[in-house]
Amino acid sequence: MELRSKIFRLTLLVLILAGLAAGCTPKKTDVIRLPVGFIPNVQFAPLYVAIEKGFYRDAGLQVEMDYNMETDSVALVGAGELKFAVVSGEQVLLGRAQGLPVTYVMAWYQQFPVGVVSMAEKGIISPADLRGKRVGIPGLYGASYIGFKALLNAGGLKESDLTLDSIGFTQAESLADGLEDAAVVYITNEPIKLRAEGFDVDVIAVSDYLSLVANGLITSEKMIAEQPEIVRAMVAATLKGIEYAAQHPDEAYTICEKYVENLAGLSPEDKQVQRDVLAASIELWKADRPGFSDPQAWQNMHDLLRQMGAQPLDLGAAFSNAFLP
Repeated sequence: MELRSKIFRLTLLVLILAGLAAGCTPKKTDVIRLPVGFIPNVQFAPLYVAIEKGFYRDAGLQVEMDYNMETDSVALVGAGELKFAVVSGEQVLLGRAQGLPVTYVMAWYQQFPVGVVSMAEKGIISPADLRGKRVGIPGLYGASYIGFKALLNAGGLKESDLTLDSIGFTQAESLADGLEDAAVVYITNEPIKLRAEGFDVDVIAVSDYLSLVANGLITSEKMIAEQPEIVRAMVAATLKGIEYAAQHPDEAYTICEKYVENLAGLSPEDKQVQRDVLAASIELWKADRPGFSDPQAWQNMHDLLRQMGAQPLDLGAAFSNAFLP
């Protein structure tokens, strides 16, 4: 009996230790390739922070940055070749109009970041002042074009009331050289650079006239149906990165130096410009309800796209607030 008792206790101990070992085994890490639609930039600080501070790792995710065009990202997510992407709201609606089953699950920017910048001597301080002017724009696509159309509506203008030039991403140079009267920009970028060069500029922000859906996190309907726990983990970790970067901008900037080429080697003056870009971006992220998608902003975006010729859509499937912490 004593031998049997010893064997029983030994077997029980082995089972307990085996159970503890199993409990300590790290869970499987999901590899996420995350396209953001632009080149490496301090504006992506929350994502770099979430990687470096281990927020994604702690959620069982391994996130790798990818810099891709928004339309490609939407198509790849819709086809199930990517799990997530960061895109602007209009890309979700345009993608769904093409039958792509993508859903916006977390708002990052709470204010639409597009606007029009001009030299102060031009006197362009409202959308109506664009009448008869020459305006440069990266191209007739994407968030820049959508935002510009919203400003035209606010000013009671049509494209034929002005000259619109596709100039790529040369807005600051075109204004400085006097080639354009105004330019469509991301308000956290070119206006700051122009002011740092000594120019006095005016900015007309889209968000002052209309609430639209800006950059956020999308996934596929298949991911939502089959792997909701990964969607929830991705949203929570990304929001944690946004919050941390906003509360620790100096540390966030230092982390950016690892991801943005040549950032660490900039002159003190150029570093200050990039710090100002980050600070301006943080202002656009701030929210009473982090990650929340405003239904009215989606309706405004839908109405604007309908005016531009898009087909009507069911907005209920285009976005979800169900995965917010």
